[in-house]
Order: sequence, then structure tokens, then C-alpha cells
Amino acid sequence: MSFSLKRVYAIFNKDIKDVSKNMFVLSTVIMPIILAFVFTQSEQVPLGTHYFIINLTFVSITVFVQGAIIAEEKEKNTLRGLMMSPATTIEIITGKSGLSALLTVISLVACMRITGYEFVNEPAIYFAFFMSLILYLAMGTLLGLLTRTVMEASLVLMPLLFVFGMGTLLLEFIANYPNLAFLEYLPNYQLQFLAETVNAGQAFTDVIGYLIVIAAWMVILCILTVVVYRKRVIDGK
Repeated sequence: MSFSLKRVYAIFNKDIKDVSKNMFVLSTVIMPIILAFVFTQSEQVPLGTHYFIINLTFVSITVFVQGAIIAEEKEKNTLRGLMMSPATTIEIITGKSGLSALLTVISLVACMRITGYEFVNEPAIYFAFFMSLILYLAMGTLLGLLTRTVMEASLVLMPLLFVFGMGTLLLEFIANYPNLAFLEYLPNYQLQFLAETVNAGQAFTDVIGYLIVIAAWMVILCILTVVVYRKRVIDGK
């Protein structure tokens, strides 16, 4: 079966209508923007703060909105019907990811303009942001597939928000505890390390390791999402 943009757009358009009626979900979109305004009260915003807001945006918007969209379909008992429709797995996941991706990009641009972050025009940064968007969309889809309601998804989001969204605030704490060094391989840390390396004027070869780790997270989460999705199709849940 060929890929149909018409089916993808139909799914995307339905999500716009559904989410526009859900103020609980929409309220999460403004949280990173409010924080961006708060942090601009200081004269100069450090790079770590920029990436705290960026990572928080990925989790609070990309993951939660994506998870809420899927969970709401399950809550309304309409996800099963969508799975059984002529649309393919790729078409459904692409269509369901469109709104989350759009809101993420808009929020990231808004936050960067507010905080005055100067986006470094380097291929490594673009690759890292693109892969981060995909991996957090996959994480959000997985969240929605594994939860039953929007409220349940919001509760599960809390630890994810702390680890992946606010985790970069704990860098100094982790530095004092070598046993926690493995946390630095989380994608949010890798994104910040990559940005710091690029800002220091290092070559592309110096950031390949960070890109590989982020890519590994992306691939693993995408595979898990497809596996769980297909299991839901078979189980009918």
C-alpha cells in the first residue's frame, strides 16, 4: 500500500480539532514560554539555561501533547478503529505526530527569541535537534500507547519531566557522584554537551559521539513504539 498524504492530513486535521477543545493539553504549551520570560530577567542567559528550556519544551510539549493525543483516542475508544482503517502504521504515526511536532517547533522558536539564544548554524546542531524531535515524538507515542487516559498520561509524564526535562539542572550534583555518571548519556544531557562543544568552536568530528548517542535513543524508542503499536493492533487494546 502506497503512502497517502491525504490520509495523513485527515488524521492531522482531526487532532487539531480535538486538541483545540482540550484546555488542559493546550495549557502545557505555554509553560516553557512563561519560563523563558522568567529567565530573561537576568542580564545574560547562560547556555545551560537555554538548554534547560529547550529540553523542557521537548518533554512538556512534544512528549505530553503526543501522549495526550494517543491517550485521548484510547479514552474515547477510537484508536482501535483508526488502527483497523485503511491507513498504514506509518501514516497513522506520521499523522498523529504532526500537531505535536508543529507545536514543538513554534514553542522552540518562541522560547529562543525570548531568551535571545543565537542558534549556531552548524549541521551538528540541526541533526541533533531533528533527532531529538523524532525521539521525543516516539517517547510521547509510547506514553500514549501504554496509558489509558489523558490524566494517566499526565501522571506518568511527571518523572519523565524531571529526568529528561529538568535533568540538566543536576549536572553539578552528578559531577559529585561518579556512580550517577551514566545519567549523562540521557539525550537531554547529550544535546547540551553537543551545543557546548559547538559553541567552543570544536570540529564536527568532536561531536560525533554525542550524535551517535542521540541517534541510538531515537532508533531504540522508534523500534519500541512500532513494536508496542503492532501489539496493540493484535491485542485490540
